[in-house]
Amino acid sequence: MKTMLFAVLTVLVGAIPAIAGADLAKSKKCFECHAADKEVKGPSFQAVAKLYKGTDKAEAKLADKIRKGGAEHWGTNAMPSAEVRGVKISDAEARKLARWVLTH
Repeated sequence: MKTMLFAVLTVLVGAIPAIAGADLAKSKKCFECHAADKEVKGPSFQAVAKLYKGTDKAEAKLADKIRKGGAEHWGTNAMPSAEVRGVKISDAEARKLARWVLTH
């Protein structure tokens, strides 16, 4: 019984960062242009993660992109900066979002 309870608690605690990341993404309007597994206006979070994972300083680079925007990787459909999107996002929030996106 204790083993089962521990297993359930482990799963639930592991899910907390994912839920917190999704809530932050929602509050920062990320879902207006992105979805987990399909292109909307912008690439899916899975595609973004695939591009950045394994690169040098992936989290920092993606956090910078989240704040400043850009079009280097996705053709002519540029991601506007947070300021242009009307979103205030701190460095810590951008890093948290980057970590969350990289889990996809």
